[in-house]
Amino acid sequence: MILYPAIDLKDGRAVRLVHGEMESATVFNDDPAAQARAFADAGCEWVHLVDLNGAFAGWPVNGAVVEAILAAVDVPCQLGGGIRDMGTIEGWLEKGLARVILGTVAVEEPELVRAAARAFPGQVAVGIDARGGMVATKGWAETTDVTATDLARRFEEAGVAAIVYTDIDRDGAMGGPNVAATDALAQAVSIPVIASGGVSSLADLHALAATGRIAGAISGRALYDGAIDLAEALAALRG
Repeated sequence: MILYPAIDLKDGRAVRLVHGEMESATVFNDDPAAQARAFADAGCEWVHLVDLNGAFAGWPVNGAVVEAILAAVDVPCQLGGGIRDMGTIEGWLEKGLARVILGTVAVEEPELVRAAARAFPGQVAVGIDARGGMVATKGWAETTDVTATDLARRFEEAGVAAIVYTDIDRDGAMGGPNVAATDALAQAVSIPVIASGGVSSLADLHALAATGRIAGAISGRALYDGAIDLAEALAALRG
């Protein structure tokens, strides 16, 4: 199971939110590129990036910061937030992103996701953010009547590289991930599932890995707070 350290970008800085509420933002680093270098130096295989402003605006807002991160590290990076058309997808991949994560458009324009997955094999993931099992879009500001599992199944044959599944009720709250829901989603589809939201201890990582089905886990606040030592966690997962 791959551990993805997370850098959430708001107004050019690395922050963490609680339950996705923008007003709850805690700034952890004024230099996101330096933060990415620190994660890379600790041995991570990937870095997970989110343009929080972009998720609400519907287009990239923290683009310059993302480009600085890409210039600062050699490890592959994936990005979600405000990526809602083919031009933006293509532009980011040309700039060196290894993978884009499509969330809102997965609900509103599923054909765009399928077309992108065909055009850029292995470089398109679907972000499924759920509140009470129902998919939320537009920076989690709107909750739909679509279940996470139903949305995932719509892309079963589309060739997407992964599903990033976030339990909004757990996100940033340091209360542990929703292992059962994430595992159920991983059982429901053949697409690799990456867990996000609430991963706050080495025990949480072991619980996710123990399912034998979950392909990855994203952690942010726990790494910044020191609840998880990145190098130690990476060694434990590889061991």
